[in-house]
Amino acid sequence: MTFSIVARSDDGDSLGVAVASKFLAVGSAVPAARLGVGAVATQSFCNTLYKRDGLERMAAGASAGETLDALLAADDQREERQAGIVDAAGLAATWTGSGCMDWAGGFTGPGFAIQGNILTGPEVLDAMRDAFVDSQGQALAERLLAALRAGDAAGGDRRGRQSAALLVVSSTGSYTPGDDLAYDLRVDDHPQPVAELERLLGLHHLFFDRPTADELLPLEGELADEVSGHLARLGYPDLDAWAGVENYELRVVPGQIDATVLARLREQAGPGS
Repeated sequence: MTFSIVARSDDGDSLGVAVASKFLAVGSAVPAARLGVGAVATQSFCNTLYKRDGLERMAAGASAGETLDALLAADDQREERQAGIVDAAGLAATWTGSGCMDWAGGFTGPGFAIQGNILTGPEVLDAMRDAFVDSQGQALAERLLAALRAGDAAGGDRRGRQSAALLVVSSTGSYTPGDDLAYDLRVDDHPQPVAELERLLGLHHLFFDRPTADELLPLEGELADEVSGHLARLGYPDLDAWAGVENYELRVVPGQIDATVLARLREQAGPGS
């Protein structure tokens, strides 16, 4: 009922899972990841304890293969299960039980495991692999989404579409310093869940990416006057106040303004302002 990819970035700084299914809120059931430990996808009559127990085993030093072997050995319904695991070293393992519904299968490559069941055919997983490999050099979130998008376009779940999710942990973290959760995006019920997931990833970049040096403009002279005028027109005392309300606070740099924030401010202030 599901197709997924579990992967590690080439530099080892990120681990994650992308998944799509004709299943309500697949992101609540399938993916798990912990920085410096590994990532897990559990599906096909999924045993969600694989996530907790798998991460615990890898945290204790077991490899992806050793972890998967132990999970399966303890599960009387292993032949109905499907799972993919990648550890912090980039070793990967996948399992498709003989009781999984056709078409079902999976394979591994350097730093990734891809698996799916009730698919239109093996072309789904082949497309996912090609997209992931071809996107080398991009950030892990983009590579995982590229693989998911390719699998969806190749046929995906033969029953249809309903939900999708993207989970990535990274040394760069996210909103709170010290938290390894970089992306946790879920589309729980949607006619085009993969496309909607891509839209959400774009919004995540808009709100949570910190601006690079070449995106920042000095907030002085005519530009400072323009920004002050926009803010006054919108009823805000300063840029920090407006950015806090609009959730752009991670893009605010004292004495400068991010080009993306400036464009959004101009748009909100209206034409001729």
